[in-house]
Amino acid sequence: MKVILETPSAELDQQVANLFTLPQGIIGFRDYTQAELLYQPDHLPFLWLKLSNGKDSVHFIVIEPAGLIPDYTPEVFDDDAAQLDLRDSSEAMVLNIVTLEQQRPLEAKVNLIGPILVNRRTKLGRQLVISNYSRYSAHHPLVESTPIASAATA
Repeated sequence: MKVILETPSAELDQQVANLFTLPQGIIGFRDYTQAELLYQPDHLPFLWLKLSNGKDSVHFIVIEPAGLIPDYTPEVFDDDAAQLDLRDSSEAMVLNIVTLEQQRPLEAKVNLIGPILVNRRTKLGRQLVISNYSRYSAHHPLVESTPIASAATA
């Protein structure tokens, strides 16, 4: 999991797009319960998830997988949907954390098993394990290698 402790850019902090609460934080950051989803148009489809605990903040790179990860159809346990008060799937915003290795952006990985689900109506979110987790990986390559890409690196 890629964690960035410093704000990537002051300009980024001024572009608050979405505020929501993660009452349980995320794995490894239980005390970071306030979340902001930030973006810069020239960085899309990558978004910045800023988590705060009142004193400190950490940043994660996330994506909304729709249109980026073919055939990704996360299913949620009924208990998880009830805890988020999701009435239907249109209320859910899915965010997947991206792991980006320095100097190797083409090897970026996406956690498809443990997305952060946010109820757009209530602004309440939670990181959870999807019910159809056996179909996906926590280290899904964001860029599929192709014979052309392999040949270029040879």
